Order: sequence, then structure tokens, then C-alpha cells
Amino acid sequence: MQTVDFFTPIVDDPYIYGQIAAANSLSDVYAMGGRPLTALAIAGFPKKGLDKDVIGQVFRGGYDKLVEAGVALLGGHTVQDPEIKFGYAVTGAVDPKRILSNSGAKVGDRLLLTKPIGTGVIGTAMKNGRAPEAVSAQAIASMRTLNKVAAETIDTLPGIHSCTDITGFGLIGHGSEVANASGVTLAIEVDRVPLFDGVRALVKRNRNAGMDSNRDYFGSGVKALVSLDADLLDLLYDPQTSGGLLIFVAEAYAAQAMQALSTAGVPAVQIGQALAPTGNWIELR
Repeated sequence: MQTVDFFTPIVDDPYIYGQIAAANSLSDVYAMGGRPLTALAIAGFPKKGLDKDVIGQVFRGGYDKLVEAGVALLGGHTVQDPEIKFGYAVTGAVDPKRILSNSGAKVGDRLLLTKPIGTGVIGTAMKNGRAPEAVSAQAIASMRTLNKVAAETIDTLPGIHSCTDITGFGLIGHGSEVANASGVTLAIEVDRVPLFDGVRALVKRNRNAGMDSNRDYFGSGVKALVSLDADLLDLLYDPQTSGGLLIFVAEAYAAQAMQALSTAGVPAVQIGQALAPTGNWIELR
């Protein structure tokens, strides 16, 4: 399996930026039940105005995260670009009998989410100097965290039917893709969706274009069965960077999966269930 991902800086620290870019690039392989093996760096840096040490720190951060994942860096390609960009093309391996696609969810499956939501809003707030240090710190820690442990844990468990990582399309967008491909409706219990502490207070002043794009594209397949706070609804559409895994596990094995993830140190939360199709991709309850 092969995947590629790169993006512009989301934090000021070049080393941390490199780490987040690497974790994000590896995530698709983990979401498909695979093991990442090798990576090629993809980078764009301006010709002038950027210290070589800064460039070196970006590459060092990414490399150290690859080492943590057990991935070999084979090389890469760098171009001149007025806007900084960095990421990786990743090659991984998977047992064909154990591939986790986004079309495998079954009626009755429980939905487990392994990371909180809100990095898009927090990232926008950080860029504009409006994010409290404590809020920034928890989001950065989450984005730097590989989905490796979560992926390796569910690989040992029975009843895992599907998985996707939550990135640019947000929770609703990626959930909608699974619902559409699998022929189910996802009932999401909005009060159970984990959010970063303090993020709701940042939403109004730190909305982003990706949030609106996600709502425009996926909103027609979403039905709210409860009255929702506008800020909370925005967060469900918020594009995530290096977000968690959304895991679909048979109801009979949900408790076992939750216990295994907890034991492995993964803070998974059960946020809903897959239902027989109702005509909507997502129902918010």
C-alpha cells in the first residue's frame, strides 16, 4: 500500500512541524491495518529568507518520528516554493486478508474514536496568537502522537470491521465516507465525542475554510435529531491534522476493544453505532 500527504506549517517550531507532518503522513497506512515500511520526503522551501538550520530541524523532526515508527527514510525530493510544505510518500505492507477499508462497517458496529477533535480550530487560533498555551500544548501532543499503538492493538482483536483516520474531512466527512461506502447510517452521540479542553471557546473567532467546505460537501447527508450548539456542530466538521482512528467493531467485541486500547494507553471513546440505512449518512443524536 502507498499513500502521500504533505501540508504547510501548523506550528512555529520547525522540529515539531516535521514530527506532525510525519505522523500525519503515516496515518493512512495505520488506518488500513498496514505497517509502514519506507518513506520518501516531499518538501517545498523558499529560495530566500529561511535559515538552513530551520530546514534542517523540519527534516530532523520528521526523521525522528519515522524512526519511532520503525520506518526507513529512503530519500525524497525538494523544490523551491514561496510557501513551506513538508510531508512524505509512504509505502507499507498489509496482509490482504486483514485490510481495513472504509467500506467494511456493518449494522450494529460500535464507533470508537482514539483522539479528541479540534486541531483545525486550535491551529487557526495558534496562527493568529489566540490560543492559550495549555490548549495549544494538548493539541500539539496529540498531533505528534502516532496512530501506531492503536493500529497494532486492533490488529490483535476480533470483530474489527472497518477503520478510517480523521483528517481533512473532519469527523462528519470521514464518517460519511464510511457510511456511504458501507451502506449504513452512523448514529453519533455528540455529547460523547471527545474535544480538546478549551476548544469550544475558540470556535467563533477561529473558524476555517475547510470547515465550511466540509459542511458544503457532506452536510446534505447529515441529520441532527437533537438541538445542537453551533460551535459544537462546527467542530464536527472541523478538518483535523494527524487526527485519531475511527474504528468500527462488532457490538459483541466493543468492550474488549475498549479495554485493550485503554491498556495500551490509547484514550479511545465510544461515540456511536452503525445502523441500518435511514437515508442519511450521519445522524447526530
